[in-house]
Amino acid sequence: MQTLLGIDLGTTGVKAALFAAEDGRVIADAFFEYPLFHPHPGWAEQNPADWWEATVAAIRLCLQQGTKQGATAEDVRGLGISGQMHGVVLLDANQQVLRPCIIWADQRSDEQCRWITEKVGASKLIEYVSNPALTGFSAPKLLWVRDNEPEIFARAQTMLLPKDYIRYRLTGVLAMEISDAAGTCLLDVKHGSWSQEVLAALELDPGLLPPVVPADAASGSITQEVATLTGLHAGTPVAGGGADNACGAVGNGVVEPGLVLVSVGTSGIVLAHADSPQVDTSGPVPRVHTFNHAVPHAWYLMGVTQGAGLSLRWLRDNIGLPERALERWTGIDSYETLSKEAEGVPAGSEGLIFLPYLQGERTPHLDAYARGGWIGLTASHDRRHLVRSVLEGVAFSLKDCYGIIREQGLQLNQVRATGGGARSPLWRQIIADVLEVELVVTNSAEGPAFGAALLAGVAGGVYNSVQEACAQTVRVTQRTEPNSQLAPAYQQAYAVYQALYPALKPIISRPLS
Repeated sequence: MQTLLGIDLGTTGVKAALFAAEDGRVIADAFFEYPLFHPHPGWAEQNPADWWEATVAAIRLCLQQGTKQGATAEDVRGLGISGQMHGVVLLDANQQVLRPCIIWADQRSDEQCRWITEKVGASKLIEYVSNPALTGFSAPKLLWVRDNEPEIFARAQTMLLPKDYIRYRLTGVLAMEISDAAGTCLLDVKHGSWSQEVLAALELDPGLLPPVVPADAASGSITQEVATLTGLHAGTPVAGGGADNACGAVGNGVVEPGLVLVSVGTSGIVLAHADSPQVDTSGPVPRVHTFNHAVPHAWYLMGVTQGAGLSLRWLRDNIGLPERALERWTGIDSYETLSKEAEGVPAGSEGLIFLPYLQGERTPHLDAYARGGWIGLTASHDRRHLVRSVLEGVAFSLKDCYGIIREQGLQLNQVRATGGGARSPLWRQIIADVLEVELVVTNSAEGPAFGAALLAGVAGGVYNSVQEACAQTVRVTQRTEPNSQLAPAYQQAYAVYQALYPALKPIISRPLS
């Protein structure tokens, strides 16, 4: 039996999953958590050593489980890595990590974003890298280190992104894959190479950046040392892999024009495949990102909701204590319990609107300082309304993203839903109702890990192309039709939602104290 191993390096933990190459069936999987640190308000860091320790453990356990199913390490035709985007890992001359990784969720680099924009020029920045400078991106984080930790920056020889650090530990190869590199604000997205103009303007040594490699080709192979640690065979090819969103798209078959991915994880995204690098030019800065896809010679447009699943998790952790206790005792999922409560609340939450800006916002406001909240709260509302309004507020933010992408003239034929939030029938229905489109779910429960594995299949010669891999393994398994009778209620609530940010910006958009 031919198998493929996918690794998904997420924000809360790492997943390793073993798939049958023939049909994409999950043979075994394993998940290990690691901590996230917030040294100051708005900061978010992780230790690469924690990623590596968890990755080794996940691979080892996954292979052990696979062996029990008759799938051995000898059957693995390739390994692919998906990972959280934008994080900055700095290595010294001996390839040792110099400081904790500043990850995607970190908001400390607003000053550096302004400096980049002034130094390069707002319009030139879009011309060179197709995206504005945002606190979530890598370049501002790198410059923050240069400005605030000069002794560390002086020792830095290589910058890697999170999954590319794991590649280095697996293979000994220093490289950065193209779909992930697109989120650095240093890559010429149109041509797939480092922007010499931006590097020169920012006075950054091009030598800090490793070679850019394709997603679906072998970038190295498992070393003997790693084989001993994990149980993998030395020489197993490791594909370039991809950014988590690009791999999630591949894992759900979003690899051709007309297909759209809506993902509800810690953050939320709306991603549409494009055959050319299209940029939103309706305003001074693009409201959606233009990135290279993990599919060769393809791109995608993506809108981002910073606080999607994060908002619901925050609510559960702060008002869902009985549900969490019940979960510990009975195993009944606390999110499922809260969701059942929210089912009894009418569409529109009887006038209660939630702004999901718990960690700033990207689309459409590009505001690192935006703050969340409830508007319209009355004595007649109860906890059920709070839960449903969070589900609806995230859906409204996703509608912002979807609407902007549709404005670009892209063909949007089918919307595929994925992520933890998409497993909730209620949340899926709310998103379908708010977007007023059918949502479909595929057999890909392990989206990013599955996408990474399919890329490994192409790199290992199992498939001839990413499209062939998806055609052979990805199938639609569920459909959620929008309820047209609820459209007026959601249209009214969405109109209020849209009016709130500009009206409240002087109050809710402010630096952290």
